[in-house]
Amino acid sequence: MAWVLKMDEVIESGLAHDFDASLSGIGQELGASAYSMSDVLALPIFKQEDSSLPPESETKHPPFQYVMCAATSPAVKLHDETLTYLNQGQSYEIRMLDNRKIGDMPEISGKLVKSIIRVVFHDRRLQYTEHQQLEGWKWNRPGDRLLDLDIPMSVGVIDIKTNPSQLNAVEFLWDPEKRTSAFIQVHCISTEFTPRKHGGEKGVPFRIQVDTFKQTENGEYTDHLHSASCQIKVFKPKGADRKQKTDREKMEKRTAHEKEKYQPSYDTTVLTECSPWPDTPTAFVNNSPTPTPTFTSAQHSTYSVPDSNSSSPNHQGDGTSQGSGDQLHPSATIQETQQWLLKHRFSTYTRLFSNFSGADLLKLTREDLVQICGPADGIRLYNALKSRSVRPRLTIYVCQEPLRSIQLERQQDATNGDNSNGAIYVYHAIYLEEMAASEVTRKLALVFNIPLHQINQVYRQGPTGIHILVSDQMVQNFQDESCFLVTTIKAENGEGFHIILK
Repeated sequence: MAWVLKMDEVIESGLAHDFDASLSGIGQELGASAYSMSDVLALPIFKQEDSSLPPESETKHPPFQYVMCAATSPAVKLHDETLTYLNQGQSYEIRMLDNRKIGDMPEISGKLVKSIIRVVFHDRRLQYTEHQQLEGWKWNRPGDRLLDLDIPMSVGVIDIKTNPSQLNAVEFLWDPEKRTSAFIQVHCISTEFTPRKHGGEKGVPFRIQVDTFKQTENGEYTDHLHSASCQIKVFKPKGADRKQKTDREKMEKRTAHEKEKYQPSYDTTVLTECSPWPDTPTAFVNNSPTPTPTFTSAQHSTYSVPDSNSSSPNHQGDGTSQGSGDQLHPSATIQETQQWLLKHRFSTYTRLFSNFSGADLLKLTREDLVQICGPADGIRLYNALKSRSVRPRLTIYVCQEPLRSIQLERQQDATNGDNSNGAIYVYHAIYLEEMAASEVTRKLALVFNIPLHQINQVYRQGPTGIHILVSDQMVQNFQDESCFLVTTIKAENGEGFHIILK
């Protein structure tokens, strides 16, 4: 029995040795040379699949590159966009570089291209109100431009144009095959567009954007080729140098581990690719501002504003229809919405909301309007869109004396045999927004269709039949929903009337 067990151990050890030897052979083969996927990819099946992929040389690259000779800030985190500080009015070079490879875009070889350089807002909120912001800047700085081209220092730029209606843009032609440098000057500073300017506030960032176009068959430079931009902040003279020094000193105080989270500062700023600016270059070339929407005469008549003194008694009780006319309806067309904005003194925003219908405008929340139009106009526009009838401060009812009042005869009821003819005296409601005697006089003139200038005095009949002159203090002490009979008498001099409230 012991001999059998011994034989089993020998057999098992032999099998284990053979298995180890086979495994060791595999390990030796893998370890002998580095494993390479190139042999696997060289198989025919992978070659066939790889042939459908574009070669590395065909990857898209920009045809141009724009480099601004200004250092980037060192206090920018790794995955954020670069930020460059500029001094107000100082000339900065933007190098216009031809980045095409041999054979790329042969249609522009030997030809000029057009570039438009703009200084625009970086924040989306300010982009929505760019027109209003620039108009405000123009009002405070008459005759100045936000962006200028330093022509004596620029190289290779041809046919330079500036549009008086676009103070933040310059355009020129240039030859990509020749050295070209455009020196720009930014005259607006970042703190000019902050809500409060009490010193020490954080200025808004701008963008320098370059859009380049080629010439079409009809000779206009409207065929877009390339756009790139960078983020900047503009300081008063020498302020950018101080800010750059402050950021550098802050970074030097950080630990090595913290510095790894920030980008290094570069001597130049490379503009990164972006979408073209939405303004079409055609309007710029023709030196004409962006066209405003036009409206037909029928649409103008929809929102006619009546004179406040021309109302008749027939309109006195029709307050709801008048209020609904002032309110924007969801079914309003784009043109009707534009007219509503004009009527309610929002003409500066007609271009901004040029494609908004009534439903589109009513969908905007209070926060949306404040962000788009700013706090003052945003709240005012929101209140106008959500307007409700203003509750009057005082309501009184007036009726002419029975002899001259409008009587509605009751028809005899044959069923109950009532032969008495009663009279219903018609009262008019007067809603006072101001607690003043002049407001009472004006509303009485409207109700009874009396020219306002013919009412000399308004009296209230007091105890023992005395006539008390209606004053502001008396009106302020009227009880709400008081009822008065109204009598008109000729003035002593025969010109005009006196009105007596009984």
